[in-house]
Amino acid sequence: MAITKSAKKAIRQNKARRIHNLTYINKIKKLVKEAKQFVVQKKVKEAKDLLPKVYQAFDKAAKIGVIKKNNASRHKSRITKLVDKNSK
Repeated sequence: MAITKSAKKAIRQNKARRIHNLTYINKIKKLVKEAKQFVVQKKVKEAKDLLPKVYQAFDKAAKIGVIKKNNASRHKSRITKLVDKNSK
């Protein structure tokens, strides 16, 4: 358990930041899962329509610092490749 005042404050800050960060992470997970479901169901049009929202979520999370920039780029690339592969 934290003893000093600054350590207690750091714990409070971490809790608040975690809640804030989880909103972005959960949104990304939800959108990616939805896109993958469209691909599995062979609904390529819907999956392609969802891609800009997925990109936006990743870019926003990277901009704010929830994930790293290259992490966002890698995930965007992989989800795009998945959708394109199944559109043929």
